[in-house]
Amino acid sequence: MSLSRRAWLGGAGVALAAAGAAWADEPPLRDLAAAKGLRFGSAIGGRSFGDAQVRALVAAQCALVVPENELKWQALRPAPGVFAFDRADAILGWAAQTGLAVRGHNLFWTAPKWFPAWVNSYDFGSRPASEAERLIVEHVTTVVTRYGARIGSWDVVNEAIDPATGELRANAFTPYLGERCLDIAFHAARAAAPRAQMVYNDYMGWEAGNERHRAGVLRLLGRLKARGVPVDALGVQSHLGPGDLPTAPLDRAQPEAWRRFLGEATGMDLGLLVTEFDVDDRGVPGDVATRDAEVAAYAKAYLDLTLSFPQLRDVLCWGLDDRYSWLQSRSPRADGARKRGCPYGEDLRPKPLRAAMAEAFRAAPRR
Repeated sequence: MSLSRRAWLGGAGVALAAAGAAWADEPPLRDLAAAKGLRFGSAIGGRSFGDAQVRALVAAQCALVVPENELKWQALRPAPGVFAFDRADAILGWAAQTGLAVRGHNLFWTAPKWFPAWVNSYDFGSRPASEAERLIVEHVTTVVTRYGARIGSWDVVNEAIDPATGELRANAFTPYLGERCLDIAFHAARAAAPRAQMVYNDYMGWEAGNERHRAGVLRLLGRLKARGVPVDALGVQSHLGPGDLPTAPLDRAQPEAWRRFLGEATGMDLGLLVTEFDVDDRGVPGDVATRDAEVAAYAKAYLDLTLSFPQLRDVLCWGLDDRYSWLQSRSPRADGARKRGCPYGEDLRPKPLRAAMAEAFRAAPRR
């Protein structure tokens, strides 16, 4: 028997009270987004999914969720021929109970370090191209078919372009299939879920230093479209901030270059999604109030520009709260302070970033 969103939130009342429930009296971000024809959501998984307070916050604020790691090869494929769906099934079951739509992330993450170790040492046999294709099709078909209509949008291919070169990343499959490994994944996903949205997802950003990455992604998308590969949309991860630079401040935006990039992508008849939004504040000095104000202003500028494209329909954070954000374990701040890159703090109270997101939704054109 499923639970309505209202009933589930009522059952989480103790958790909400413990968190202060500071967000309970504000219009949910999902409603502000929906007023403009957008869906707002968040990643959830692992420790954050195990926290009743966070689940309540996500259920209250979001229209959709994406499992943070539970649908990736590393989580699903402990060994050849073995699938482990328990953790993903738990999130999908909870989402169904609370009336949340679900995105799937991801079916083919191309960097070798994100495949299970057995994939990188796999013996592809005497017909390696055929076996490589079989393995990709087996994985994609099994995963997509299992969830069927419960997942309406998939990050089919993730981060295929090397940002340093703008060219295709090499992995265990490319010696035998080359770029065709991406085509195979998209075609298998489309065959398994003909009505689902098929997305190419990557982290090219609007900051300086992303020029080669952006150009490489556009070239890849052009090649995929020219070959008739069923890619429907571009996912822009939107991890704002210094990226791989250790101390870069939040002042490296290239708004006109970003506008051109999104224009070229949508000019290929592609939709847009913001799939993994957050802000890394490691290069922002000062006290909490100063940091929060700078993060909020930077995020608002990015969202205003990106939301100006009517092709953008979904906006998802990579976690709503600083408590479990992946940013905490990535390149720590020089002063040792906890990062504040999500719309809610570690106490689950709304921050200026949350207000900036709300204002961006209010100001966005209807679609």
